[in-house]
Amino acid sequence: MMRSTEMMRSSNPVLQDDTFAGNGYRNSFAQTETMTTHGVVFKTLLLIVFALLTAGWTWSKFYQSGGNPNSVSALVMIGAIGGLILAVTTAFKPTWAPVTAVAYALFEGLFIGGMSAIMEAQFSGIVIQAAGLTFGTLTAMLIAYQSGLVRATEGFKMGVMAATGGIALVYIATMALGFFGVQVPFIFGNGLAGIGFSLFVVVIAALNFVIDFDFIEQGQAKGAPKYMEWYGAFALMVTLVWLYIECLRLLSKIRSR
Repeated sequence: MMRSTEMMRSSNPVLQDDTFAGNGYRNSFAQTETMTTHGVVFKTLLLIVFALLTAGWTWSKFYQSGGNPNSVSALVMIGAIGGLILAVTTAFKPTWAPVTAVAYALFEGLFIGGMSAIMEAQFSGIVIQAAGLTFGTLTAMLIAYQSGLVRATEGFKMGVMAATGGIALVYIATMALGFFGVQVPFIFGNGLAGIGFSLFVVVIAALNFVIDFDFIEQGQAKGAPKYMEWYGAFALMVTLVWLYIECLRLLSKIRSR
C-alpha cells in the first residue's frame, strides 16, 4: 500500500520507509546501540546458515526415501505456510525480528530443501546452478549499488514496486484459478513465453536488492535501534529466497526443452 510517493522506500513489502520513521526511537534515552550495515550482513549470514540446516535435513530425508517426493511434500508445505505467516508477522512487528527472523529462516529451509531435492532429482546439477546464479546476482547488485551504477531513485523504486506487485497478482490469480482446475497457459510452460516471464521475474527480484541496500543504509543513517539489524537481515532473506526459487524455475524450464 502506498500512502504517498515520499513514503515509498522499498518495493520489498517488509521494507517500507515508515518502518524506521514510525517506531519512535530517534530520540529515545533508552537506546544505547544503533543499527549498522555490518551488523545486518553478519545476521544475514546467520540466517542463511539456519536455512541451510533445515534445508540439508529435508534434502537428506528426500534421498533416504529413495527420491520419493511424497516424503518431503508435507515439509515443503509446512515450510511455505510457516514462512509466509512469519513473514507477515515480522512485517507488522519489527521488534520481534530477533526471534521471528530465525524462525522464518528455519521454515524457509524446509521449503527450499524439499523443492531443491525434487528439482535435483529431475535435473542433475540444477541446485548448484541456481545457487550460483542467486549469489552471483546478489554480488553483482551490491557492486552496482556501491559503485553508483544503479541508484535507488524514487522513480526506480516506484517502477520496481509496480512490477513486484504485478508479479504477485499473477501468482495469486494462478493459485486461485488452480483451485478450479484452470491452468494458466504459456507463462508457466517451458516455451519462449514461459522462459521470458521467468527472466523478467528474476530481473525484478534482483532489482529489489538495490532498494533493500538503500533502505538498510537509511536505517543506519537514521539511527535505527539494534534489533532492526535482524529486521534488515530478514528482509534480505525474503529477497534471497524469492530469487533462488525463481532461478530454479527458470533453469528447470530451460533444461526441460
